[in-house]
Amino acid sequence: MITLSDTWLDLFGLSGLLNPLALLIGAWLGWRADRFSKIWIAGFAAAALSLMAETALSFTGLPQPISQDAGALAMFPFRFAAGALAAAITLGIQRWRTS
Repeated sequence: MITLSDTWLDLFGLSGLLNPLALLIGAWLGWRADRFSKIWIAGFAAAALSLMAETALSFTGLPQPISQDAGALAMFPFRFAAGALAAAITLGIQRWRTS
């Protein structure tokens, strides 16, 4: 039986692919986008801004709501994919509503 390590579980879980902040940023930027070519920008911004916000929160000394084992460079592509997917879905919904 093949099992994933804790790092991979973090990357596919709330720290990476299902990060709520990256999903919210991607969805908001997708809602504000006016063409599908901006999905890549929304995904990049979602990944970068969510990592910056998480780092700023760690400097305050408050407990982290989501603990992770992976580093920022490992989480970036997963958050990028999640943010881009959320942006694409919300852009599709927004276009469907206005047509």
